[in-house]
Amino acid sequence: MRLPPLLVLTDRSQCTGPLVDTVAAAVDGGARAVVLREKDLPEGERNCLAEELRALLAPVGGVLVRAGAGGAAAVHLAARDPFPQPRPVLVGRSCHSSDELMRARAEGCDYVMISPVFPTPSKPGYGPPLGLAGLASLAALAPPAYALGGIRPADVPGCLAAGARGIAVMGPIMRTPSIVPAYLAALEDTAA
Repeated sequence: MRLPPLLVLTDRSQCTGPLVDTVAAAVDGGARAVVLREKDLPEGERNCLAEELRALLAPVGGVLVRAGAGGAAAVHLAARDPFPQPRPVLVGRSCHSSDELMRARAEGCDYVMISPVFPTPSKPGYGPPLGLAGLASLAALAPPAYALGGIRPADVPGCLAAGARGIAVMGPIMRTPSIVPAYLAALEDTAA
């Protein structure tokens, strides 16, 4: 299973409407991979939400990745989460340092999210932003890397030049899902 160059991370607290409507608009705009976070929800409610999002992604061949280690085919782990057994089909991990990247690599993670690249209110406590130079030094050690944290469409070329395979975006898309085509255009222009 290969992920596209744009990963959309959910955060219902940043949505201006229902999360499912926000994700539907992002998918309509071209998003094809969604990481369901919302780990504070009761498991039953989170499972129902996962089914709704899967139903949005299925007609376009998209993929739903579940944050956390439990039972999905595609999972995204926090930096300190244990590696799941049995191994899911797709495993990613959040990384903020070279030690975390080396762990992800040793575990055989399929991808990592490196953050925070730029200042962002949603990544407090992870130290100062890495900037493009920090992203480049970490991406060189990593499995395929996605840049996360404060990334705007104008930042995409720099992130890819620094070695990121793609970008992961939460806040801007949760607040304004109509921005997805701008991210996709920046990814396409940079790849061309």
